[in-house]
Amino acid sequence: MSRIRLSRKDKKMFLARDPKIADTMSSLVSHYQLPKATAMYKEIDHVVALARKFNDEVVKPAYKEIDLEVSKNNDYLCWDFIKKANEWGLYTLFLPKMFGGGGINMIAMYPFVEEIASVCVGLSNVIGVHYLGVATLSASWNVRLINKIFREVKKGERSGNPCLISLAITEPEAGTDVEETLLVDRARLGTFAKKVEGGYVVNGRKIFISNGHVSTWHMLICYSDKKNPSENTVMLAVKNGTRGFSFGHHEKKMGQKSCVASELIFEDCFIPDEYICIDSDDVPKNASKTRVEVIQQVIDYVVSSTRAGVAAFAVGAARGAYETALEYARTKKVGGSLLINHQWAQSMLSEMYKNVSMGRAGYMESAYANALHGMIKSLYKPYLFYVNRWLPRWYFTMISPLLGLKAVTRLFRNINFYWYPKESAQVSSGWASLVKFACTDLGIENSQMAVELMGIDGCRHDIGSEKFLRDAKLLQIYEGTNQLNRMNLFKELVGRDMPEVQIF
Repeated sequence: MSRIRLSRKDKKMFLARDPKIADTMSSLVSHYQLPKATAMYKEIDHVVALARKFNDEVVKPAYKEIDLEVSKNNDYLCWDFIKKANEWGLYTLFLPKMFGGGGINMIAMYPFVEEIASVCVGLSNVIGVHYLGVATLSASWNVRLINKIFREVKKGERSGNPCLISLAITEPEAGTDVEETLLVDRARLGTFAKKVEGGYVVNGRKIFISNGHVSTWHMLICYSDKKNPSENTVMLAVKNGTRGFSFGHHEKKMGQKSCVASELIFEDCFIPDEYICIDSDDVPKNASKTRVEVIQQVIDYVVSSTRAGVAAFAVGAARGAYETALEYARTKKVGGSLLINHQWAQSMLSEMYKNVSMGRAGYMESAYANALHGMIKSLYKPYLFYVNRWLPRWYFTMISPLLGLKAVTRLFRNINFYWYPKESAQVSSGWASLVKFACTDLGIENSQMAVELMGIDGCRHDIGSEKFLRDAKLLQIYEGTNQLNRMNLFKELVGRDMPEVQIF
């Protein structure tokens, strides 16, 4: 199916609601002197308008009913919404053209998910968490597999059968420890991969895997050595239908109910060599970085991009709570006058507006840090930026077989692992952690203030403020708890030049 297109009239109408959002982003792009700032601005402009149209036509008519349906039946999956998002081309929109995607620059993804989250964080996550899987696969720099799986996502868009990607990393007794190589050796790990002829045999379980039951591919993080897992981390691509792989229960959640959290079960599950994204054997013995450093870089590449995405979800929740409270205050009378005419209410609404504006500036700062220093920085080199923007998609399809060459993967890994400066990793990782805990805390604050301002009405499901509070809480927990992110910020930016300081 073809991607939904926006006319000039559509863009003008949808962006007229709050032009300050796009204006702020435009000035930030110009500040950083990234290639062709006006081109990037136009793409941000486009996706914000697209998200608002999608909200009006798809999200707003359905999100409350989906939330209630999951509350009654925890096994309910929002397939109708997923198919609509697929029909609109949202699962390929931010994939590079060279892999069959829409080619929209990835910085634009952050305001896009904020926009959807301003109505429903859970449904925004149904779209956004797919790009978590995309980021994980991309961080392996296995170009052959990236090309294969991304093109399957595009094929699923054309056929009307959504092909989503999930990240399977969280374990029943390990939790946040798996996102930090300095902690993983002390974690209670339970998913291990045994090296056999022709591949790996995996046994174990993963839990709280967002989009698990609705995804086709799963980027599985596991370990080949129980005694020394930090040096023996393995990333495997597991497809639905693989023998020995099955789904378990749906987790019961307080918020973001529309985005299923799944249990994944592996019982003597054989994954052939062709689906090994990266393992310790991919790190040459004479490499300039150790196995641990390379695996840490893989994890950092992922979370440095996705934690800013969680921050964007949180700003969406903060904004949705603010807009809901503002509309309520404009119509509710207290003591004979409109609530909005009471100074205490005006003060609360101003505080909420401030939180939204500060949060947006923060997550965009992290997005630009990632474009300049993180995993996607290659895409913002002028020559690649313009090649991806201007060359037609058929050209990349024609040269697609070249992406399967081992030399291409080796080149990308040299650039992004062995020639990658430590200082760049610290900037992108530190800023990602900063905005993750700062923005998610602001999301909770705004949601609580909205409920407080409305009093007992704030607990009504039909008004919506209580749902923002339920949805926002989970944002403080996944992608590394806020406590871990505070420690990571200290490690990367505060205490990095202090040899006497011990972290973790």
